[in-house]
Amino acid sequence: MKHFDVDVYNVCMEPTHITSIASPTLSEHKAKGSRFLGYAYPLSQADDLKPLLQKLYDEHPKAVHWCYAYRLGSDGMQFRANDDGEPSGSAGMPILRQIDSAGLSDVVVIVVRYFGGTLLGVPGLIQAYKQATVLALQDAIRVEKPILKTVSLRFSYEKMSEVMRLIKRTEAQMLHQEMEMEVSLSVAVPKSHEEAFMQQVQDWHWLQWEA
Repeated sequence: MKHFDVDVYNVCMEPTHITSIASPTLSEHKAKGSRFLGYAYPLSQADDLKPLLQKLYDEHPKAVHWCYAYRLGSDGMQFRANDDGEPSGSAGMPILRQIDSAGLSDVVVIVVRYFGGTLLGVPGLIQAYKQATVLALQDAIRVEKPILKTVSLRFSYEKMSEVMRLIKRTEAQMLHQEMEMEVSLSVAVPKSHEEAFMQQVQDWHWLQWEA
């Protein structure tokens, strides 16, 4: 049996939501004949990026670069910036900086470049990729997504109704359920309800949990 000591101050002070975008957007920026098409997408996990890139490869077979950056999650530690053959630091990082400047997460921006015949140099590339990203994000509708904490629960069948009432009351999401000798559940608890959820779990000595 595990125990959880709730730090009320930290729970209250930590953010409960992240800001993302509701739907894809598209922008276009031109610089010395080159076209920079900025595509912004909501992105929940890194594995979802590959089909988005493939879609743009198929739509723009004559483009020369497909540069991108993303930021995921609430802790800011999941991110990537890709220059796709442009000079190092001239594409991916300018895109990422604009995502961060907008205060967004769970977002990817892919900028597709068509070469116009004139070299822009690193400063020109930085400005072009930055501007394409700014334009894509400024048209995006913002949404607040709750930060979720995954908790695994194990208990006997006769306690099912009590646990389900707690899940409903705290607006937790059911992720996985197994019915064997006992009931095993995996739930995602909104950060805003984490304190209430964990205090109740702590009081139920008949329940095993892991977070």
